[in-house]
Amino acid sequence: MPLGLRGKKKAKSKEAARLVEGERAGARSGRLPEQVPARRLVFHTQLAHGSATGRVEDFSSIQELYAKIAGAFEISPSEILYCTLNTPKVDMERLLGGQIGLEDFIFAHVKGIKKEVNVYKSEDSLGLTITDNGVGYAFIKKIKDGSVIDSVKTICVGDHIESINGENIVGWRHFDVAKKLRELKKEELFTLKLIEPKKAFEIEPRSKTGKSSAEKIGTGRGTLRLRSKGPAIVEEEPSETEEKAIKKIDDLLELYMGIRDIDLAATMFEAGKDKVNPDEFAVALDETLGDFAFPDEFVFDVWGVVGDAKRGQ
Repeated sequence: MPLGLRGKKKAKSKEAARLVEGERAGARSGRLPEQVPARRLVFHTQLAHGSATGRVEDFSSIQELYAKIAGAFEISPSEILYCTLNTPKVDMERLLGGQIGLEDFIFAHVKGIKKEVNVYKSEDSLGLTITDNGVGYAFIKKIKDGSVIDSVKTICVGDHIESINGENIVGWRHFDVAKKLRELKKEELFTLKLIEPKKAFEIEPRSKTGKSSAEKIGTGRGTLRLRSKGPAIVEEEPSETEEKAIKKIDDLLELYMGIRDIDLAATMFEAGKDKVNPDEFAVALDETLGDFAFPDEFVFDVWGVVGDAKRGQ
């Protein structure tokens, strides 16, 4: 899930406006952005399988966030597979990507049972959608009903793919893993080593008194945008039209590439907003995201989605 590629939107909330003005003031005075006084943003977190509540702050990337969460619970950052927002369940629609709502509660899913599975590739398509956590762990985001993988009940949504046919793929991006799986020969067996997230015997209710931590979450629209370089920034969430467009691009990513990555979809949408034709858009994508080697048909379809959004459709 790439961080820091999406352009910053104009801050409109009071909190965002204060932070943006602080950055400007820092620039005028020659101070670095990290030195600009700003309200401390503190987030609450739990281990998804059950734990006390911890607090994390002062992070600008997924790597730093995982390190903070690990420190709060005295575990290694490498134990964290991924995080979900406002639910302890393995809910792929609530995955933490490159941004966090200012009132979001973070649940960290850690390594659980390891398993090795042999799969017979009877069809060209396995029916898998892959995503990753941004720090080297690819995992299964979706399994298509009736597919090859759907018939193997020990393979589950949320499982981390550790190796394919004995080749360790830790550190690979999701699109590389998806490509590796597509290239496996038909009518042959292959082996997956998987790690499923640790699960509690009883997830709900998480507390016997009052509301659960997830139920206490507000609906604020401000988000903290994580970046690979420089400090995190506060910005507004996309408009309803933009959200629909980004979701459509995410659907196209799954259709063409076999991956789901809402932050990548948002990055692509931002890259096309100021372009006047598909050729300019294709060049911008190649400069920013050339490693993905997007097919021409995909780029054209994404441009159509961006154009529709510009027209308010």
